[in-house]
Amino acid sequence: MESTVNVEELFREFLGDWKDERGRLKYLPKIMELVAKRGRSLNVDFVDLLLFNRELASLLVERPKDVLPAMERALMSMLNQLEPQLEQELRKVHVRIMNLPETLELRSLRSEDLNRLIAVEGILVRATPVKERLIRGTFKHTDPSCGAQFLWPIDEEMSDFLEVPAVCPVCEKPGQFKLVPEKSELTDWQRVILQEKPEEIPAGQLPRQLPAVVEDDLVDSVRPGDRVKLVGTLELQQEGSIRRGARAVFDLYLKVVSIELSEKALDEVQISEEDEAKLREMSMDPWIRERVISSVAPSIYGHWEIKEGIALSLFGGVPKILPDGTRIKGDIHLLIVGDPGTAKSQMLQFAHRAAPRSVYTTGKGATAAGLTAAVVREKNSGDYYLEAGALVLADGGVAVIDEIDKMRDEDRVAIHEAMEQQTVSIAKAGIVAKLNARTTVISAGNPKFGRYIGERGVADNINLPSTILSRFDLIFILRDRPGESDQLLASHILDMHSEGSYGESIPIDLLKKYVAYARKNVRPTLSPEAKQLLMDFFVEMRKKSAESTDSPILITPRQLEALIRMTEAYARMALKQTAQREDAERAINIMRVFLEAVGIDVESGRLDIDTIMTGRPKSARDRMAKIAEIVDEVAEEGECAKLSQIVEEAGGYGIERASVEKILNDMRKSGIIIEYRTECYRKV
Repeated sequence: MESTVNVEELFREFLGDWKDERGRLKYLPKIMELVAKRGRSLNVDFVDLLLFNRELASLLVERPKDVLPAMERALMSMLNQLEPQLEQELRKVHVRIMNLPETLELRSLRSEDLNRLIAVEGILVRATPVKERLIRGTFKHTDPSCGAQFLWPIDEEMSDFLEVPAVCPVCEKPGQFKLVPEKSELTDWQRVILQEKPEEIPAGQLPRQLPAVVEDDLVDSVRPGDRVKLVGTLELQQEGSIRRGARAVFDLYLKVVSIELSEKALDEVQISEEDEAKLREMSMDPWIRERVISSVAPSIYGHWEIKEGIALSLFGGVPKILPDGTRIKGDIHLLIVGDPGTAKSQMLQFAHRAAPRSVYTTGKGATAAGLTAAVVREKNSGDYYLEAGALVLADGGVAVIDEIDKMRDEDRVAIHEAMEQQTVSIAKAGIVAKLNARTTVISAGNPKFGRYIGERGVADNINLPSTILSRFDLIFILRDRPGESDQLLASHILDMHSEGSYGESIPIDLLKKYVAYARKNVRPTLSPEAKQLLMDFFVEMRKKSAESTDSPILITPRQLEALIRMTEAYARMALKQTAQREDAERAINIMRVFLEAVGIDVESGRLDIDTIMTGRPKSARDRMAKIAEIVDEVAEEGECAKLSQIVEEAGGYGIERASVEKILNDMRKSGIIIEYRTECYRKV
């Protein structure tokens, strides 16, 4: 075809002559590198092609099936000129078209996009194992009188089904034909499923999916959970040959030409130069932190510390990778425990909308597989493959989990690893994999008894194990207390309902850009003054614990790491590259609020971090140890210790009957003691 020859000549000219902005040849050095490394793919920027020859670029978009093979022939001829005999070694080279200007949404794909070169964006949710596709098949006629071997052309339309010849082309007789694999040409093949990004799905709609096929050196270049931009040709998925009575309705799939991996979660928020100037100007305000915090859920009255905690979680600290490969997380996990009707879910919904990348789920509607990753069986081939869950999809962003206390215990365990190690490990159906889940968890739950009981510790008030409570950097208690502020609260709600306004605050779109810009461009380091202040606070708190053997532990290294992350987050709020002493002071203040509200032993009235870390303060542990000792001593005299005897002995140590019964019940559940007979106990 004349146009094809023209394409070859034009493309050869483009590769040989095109220069970058500095006037240096752009593609010729890449071609030399291909020859040296025996590479099979050349990445070509579509914008360069458009600037070189608009007609060639438009022809590529409209007729990629004709133009791409011609471009690949032109590239192969150039490689052959540089090194003869390379064609036998490489067999095939690929031209990977990158940076297509227009990106289509998955739900906007229509019949007019068929057989055109298009770009689509989304999340890769599944990938089949790598398989081999036949390019050129050598078949053998099994009839002993013939036994001929012949090449049979394979349909390039990517059909999953192979059409074997009906008649032998040598002896022209029908018969059985056998594939000769060692004389056939095969290529690596993989099917992946692309799904819409959670933030782009319209309310009340199911996410749309598009199957895509990747070949050769593109296989396994991306994993489930990655956000990608795929460039390829949209084609019909045709199962088998068209015959009488076959379905006239077809599915679409994408034959992938190139893959661009979106490494940064923050690239999705488009920030223009004007926006950047505006954000920089905002950060100059000495009260910018207060402005940001007051702009978190402005429709909700009060709750300043909780809004401050949400702002800290949105900005986050700086993740670090140490020389030995250890990764230190930068995410600030937040838990809100509160009475019903205190706008917990509203604040979580705001965090979901304001985060540059986020996934929202509720405890009742989430399973372990749905949160981490599921192993699913493909209906056609029966193969197992991974399907990414909510925490993997939120990689690099925020996972908002409402009603976390309503989750089943076996499902809740799934988030342990994601919160601390920032990965999700899977070992199911022969698939052993580790996926990234570098996500901030912001969650809320209701108290176990309907309302929060101040006389009980946080572990007794919420239906969450201490293993999860200890992983949260900040825990806030939201209590509905009638008081002097009720008039202001009512006034705020009535004004909001009648006027629809709630004072001056940063618009949510601008706040989202501010968060994205800060997370992308600001990586604060601690100043010597901030380091010293954090060290002094940590050492002082630990010194109080070391004063006597009876003193509970007030703070652990886990809280020190949380303080560092919060100090960095405060610096990020003001777009500062160095975290100063004032940032450390703010972090210490909010940590004190958290410890005094949550990390307190309600019986002794003293700070004790073990109320969160182990679910049991030191005073409760000491009482349990004493009761165990009493059971042991009393049981030595008889076969088991009666409840009346234990209560009598415990009374001498100031432990009341109600506490004794509760401790005995807890010890029985933990397997420390057994109820040998009714109200008669002995140690296991």
